[in-house]
Amino acid sequence: MYGVKSFFRFLQVLALGGWIGAMIYFAAVVTVGAFATLPDQDLAGSIVGYAIRGLHDFGIAAAVIYLLAAAFLGRSWKALGRPGAMGVVVMLALTFVSQRIVIPRMDSLRARMGSVVATAATDPLRAQFDRLHGISVELEVAILLIGLAALFWTVREIGAMKDAGKIPVKRAGLS
Repeated sequence: MYGVKSFFRFLQVLALGGWIGAMIYFAAVVTVGAFATLPDQDLAGSIVGYAIRGLHDFGIAAAVIYLLAAAFLGRSWKALGRPGAMGVVVMLALTFVSQRIVIPRMDSLRARMGSVVATAATDPLRAQFDRLHGISVELEVAILLIGLAALFWTVREIGAMKDAGKIPVKRAGLS
């Protein structure tokens, strides 16, 4: 049973760490690269919009994997009340808000404007778009920060279980 539990702990850390890593890569490389290298900012925005949908899909899958592993390890859905799991639930909810509410509204406004860049900042559609873009960025930052905290709590819980003797620790060269 120890091997199975280790596998599910691994899945938790892999899923959450992968999600966090993907978010950092998205912010540091994809968005910066798209706007720095493409000749048209509207095109860059379209690519970033496409990429964020993929990031959200990845995050949703990672959350499901993490939460199923947490429930298995806790032998109950009550395990989802632990800090790491609660953080992942909040991350998942915020991801759904971004994916299902904020981004579709931004897409609708973008389609109505034709070009975000060519639309004056004083235009009501552009002002609405800019406000939603700000909300989108704030949601992603919140998801990332909550994710870092959830990862800390998850690793801390694993460490606490080892310290309590609930997880046997094999040491090389010791009998």
